Amino acid sequence: MILVGLTGGIGSGKTTVSTMLAARGAVIIDADQITRELQAPGTPVLAQIVSAFGVDVVDENGALVRPALAAKVFGDPEALAKLNKIVHPAVGREMAARLEAQRETDNVVVLDIPLLVENPREGLSGTLVVDLPVELAVDRLVAHRGMDRGDAEARIARQASREARVAIADRVIDNSGDVKSLERQVDEAWEWMRQLPPAAADAGRVART
Repeated sequence: MILVGLTGGIGSGKTTVSTMLAARGAVIIDADQITRELQAPGTPVLAQIVSAFGVDVVDENGALVRPALAAKVFGDPEALAKLNKIVHPAVGREMAARLEAQRETDNVVVLDIPLLVENPREGLSGTLVVDLPVELAVDRLVAHRGMDRGDAEARIARQASREARVAIADRVIDNSGDVKSLERQVDEAWEWMRQLPPAAADAGRVART
């Protein structure tokens, strides 16, 4: 198994790159997607979230209302720590299980993790970072996701800096251009990934810091 960490800030286009890599044959283990699955109606994680933050974080169908939950933890370190204590261990266990299922294969496995700087992984074959200027990321969040500009800027400010992400990269994809440029860079990154050495037997675990 070749194991590559993929990261990028909000609005960077990391999900688009992940989708392109999947189309080329990569196996994607997506932390955000796993989080959504584990917070689906009827799951133990969602039940713990409701117990901790109140019934107003779910709608009449029992689905999580993410903006309502975000409002409760925004700017409140204690509330955010409480939420992370519920969510992160469950996500970590599921990611580890999916990783173990791939460990003896010859696949290129991509760990798609937004917070890879904050939560480094041990023994990766390589790290791929999707990068673009902060102002462009804000513009795209406003245009494509309908976010308020101030909210977009605040979310970016709470993440690791652009410089910190680039510093951990073995390869950087510049997503400041058009789709054609992005496709070309993803093709080049895919060829690079396929030439990387296999990951160590215990690779992919959260690094001790």
